[in-house]
Amino acid sequence: MDTKRTLTGKIALVTGAGRGIGRAIAGRLAQDGALVGVHYGHSEAAAVEVVAEIRKNGGRAFPVGAELGVPGDAAAVFEAFDAGVREEAAVDVEGSLDILVNNAGVSGSGPVGEAVPEVFDRMIAVNAKAPFFLVQSALPRMRDGGRIVNISSLASRRAFPESVAYAMSKGALDTMTLCLAKELGGRGITVNTVGPGFIETDMNARRRTTPQARAALAARSVFDRIGRPADVADVVAFLASDGSRWITGQYIDVSGGTDL
Repeated sequence: MDTKRTLTGKIALVTGAGRGIGRAIAGRLAQDGALVGVHYGHSEAAAVEVVAEIRKNGGRAFPVGAELGVPGDAAAVFEAFDAGVREEAAVDVEGSLDILVNNAGVSGSGPVGEAVPEVFDRMIAVNAKAPFFLVQSALPRMRDGGRIVNISSLASRRAFPESVAYAMSKGALDTMTLCLAKELGGRGITVNTVGPGFIETDMNARRRTTPQARAALAARSVFDRIGRPADVADVVAFLASDGSRWITGQYIDVSGGTDL
């Protein structure tokens, strides 16, 4: 356990925290002292496992179950979050949040010639619309000096025509970051985007099905390896800390120098 505990007394919500990058972020924020709401959409067992692991390591966490990309999703998330905070921290809803990490996302859109409205709508609903309204619901709860971190993708800054709708949805998230940073600066709330490259998660497992495919992905980074969830979580932890107080409205490339 890290002895610095830079987030002691802080309360965080991480969406899509049952696996992959979200799981690593939740664990790292808890390691740094935050009470973490571990959000999940469908994988309840995975989220409960994350909470148990955090508690085993001396941290504090609770599960937050609500599907994203459906009507009323933000309200459902915060209904579950508020209940968890009351039980774990015994604080009022107002002032019950310091850190919001919009990590949950879906992929698999394909090139434009294969696009169908249902998949496109799903990408926008989960990757762009849900974070927008989660922020809207979070702000009355967030204390001044809070942190919002949006998990985007290298796909919003590089050409990935095989995932055009996904890239568009993440580009919307980048733009939201800029606007919110300017709007919320008066409250001391920072808003930043983290853009991972190729990370070892379930989302891109199809790209690593053979040793040759793995090697090709690794070679795109200057470090000749595929990223790990912890590589992203460590950057998010910094942006969640007081050390990032003079950084806002930024896109932080966390791709290991992919395609430089």
